[in-house]
Amino acid sequence: MSDPAASSRIALAGSERTIPSNAVLEGVADRSETATVTITLRGKASSVAHAAKLAAIAPGKRSYLAREALGKEFGARASDIAAVEQFAAAANLTVVSKDPARRCVVLSGSVGALADAFGAELHTYRMDGSTFRGRKGALTLPASLAGIVTGVFGLDNRPQARAQFRRRKKAAPAAAASLTALQVAGAYAFPSGEGTGQTIALLELGGGYTATDLDTYFSGLGLSTPSVTSVSVDGAANAPTGNVDSADAEVLLDIEVAGAIAPGAKIVVYFAPNTDQGFLDAVTTIVHDTTNAPNLLSISWGGPESTWAAQSFTNFDAAFADAATIGMTVFVAAGDSGSSDGVDDGLAHVDFPASSPHVLACGGTELVLSGTAIASEVVWNGGTADGATGGGVSTAFGLPTWQGAAHVPPSVNAGAQVGRGVPDVAGDADPRSGYDVVVDGASNVIGGTSAVAPLWAGLVARLNAIVGKPLGFINPVLYANEAAFHDIVSGNNGAYSAGPGWDACSGLGTPNGASLLAVFDPAQPTAPVQPVEPVQPTAPAEPTKPKKPHR
Repeated sequence: MSDPAASSRIALAGSERTIPSNAVLEGVADRSETATVTITLRGKASSVAHAAKLAAIAPGKRSYLAREALGKEFGARASDIAAVEQFAAAANLTVVSKDPARRCVVLSGSVGALADAFGAELHTYRMDGSTFRGRKGALTLPASLAGIVTGVFGLDNRPQARAQFRRRKKAAPAAAASLTALQVAGAYAFPSGEGTGQTIALLELGGGYTATDLDTYFSGLGLSTPSVTSVSVDGAANAPTGNVDSADAEVLLDIEVAGAIAPGAKIVVYFAPNTDQGFLDAVTTIVHDTTNAPNLLSISWGGPESTWAAQSFTNFDAAFADAATIGMTVFVAAGDSGSSDGVDDGLAHVDFPASSPHVLACGGTELVLSGTAIASEVVWNGGTADGATGGGVSTAFGLPTWQGAAHVPPSVNAGAQVGRGVPDVAGDADPRSGYDVVVDGASNVIGGTSAVAPLWAGLVARLNAIVGKPLGFINPVLYANEAAFHDIVSGNNGAYSAGPGWDACSGLGTPNGASLLAVFDPAQPTAPVQPVEPVQPTAPAEPTKPKKPHR
């Protein structure tokens, strides 16, 4: 055993993983290869509980922590880091870095030493044209680390998330005209402004952008190119492929939509590897970035809850609670594959991290304009060819207090589990009424809930600038002010149908920016905000095939 000092070992709760059914075993992983893992640790106190208290206060009256104070109050204990360092030394592993504020320690070593240290059997698999190192079952740790370690990420480096964009097919007849981001903003009555003084973080797990594409796009809108910089996480970088069907489309869509709505904001693009380790490291890096200090985060990547380990639910949600504590608003695309979320098992699934109760989950519609006004708007559902908005009921998170009056239905799956409803809000996403963008030197029309997250980020950037203070976690306020939305009452995403009020395909609806400004302007009275109670991941219910469409 690589840790001879340990008298006993325990299973790490939430670390269980399975191998995808379409993955083909190739052999035992190369034990001589060097790899790194990110070990996440408990905090001195719970930022989830602190975020709950903040959520019960109107945004204009909240006191947010500075990033430095966040680390001091909710970061890892020095004694816990020391315990991990002692474990690493006994296991012949090297401490690459330790970050108390982010509650993590990064270890490096041979794959063999790492596998032995965490009781894992690592194999290589081939899936969708690429090879990854995978594992199944739970990890184990010395009993001395019980309660200290909350997750171990990096042993398994399978692709974890997918970009939530859909490019309009040239051969498909457009049901509605394509739109610019500014036309969508006009239709939704976004308040005037440029988001000056705001910083929008975009999280990307592949692809890249060029300055030429950005200059071409923004000059076409009559705008100056906004400030766009990139940050490398875990060795990833801005790396455009030149292929419009690659993650380049995601990166450019995010920058161009957010930048068009808030051209006065700074945009910082964080590139990370597409693994659970890279994704989480990117989130915590963004939240604790004292150099760029973003106050808005847009995420257009995710995957079905069933494809994640429970340790991801716990640690991502804690990071998003950290974000709420510093006044950051997080927007996440709800998915582009309907109520199944692309899982071919006949069941209903929701996308994560959109299902985290500390983010604003963004669903999709098909928007048709008459001039500058909305002629019609329905749930986006273009079928298998053109995708459909994600949405449904989480099996990982309980029902948040602020959704208590939204009439979130039980899951359509067996057991009728009650959980966090997805999405919270919506916006134009159907590729048939998609966004005119420039990707890899060419004009394209792209939709998907990927476009809705940066659209909302741009809207809140404008609101922040007008109000003069970050709005932070806004979900409770939105649910207390349903009249500030265009209610979407037609369409379905498969298992769930739209109807009056909140529903599991369009959420509260699409924004009326002028009404939202009246809600958040401190000079205007707002409806009482319901407090948020901490929610923890729960064991998934055993689902069955979706029933008829349900709100």
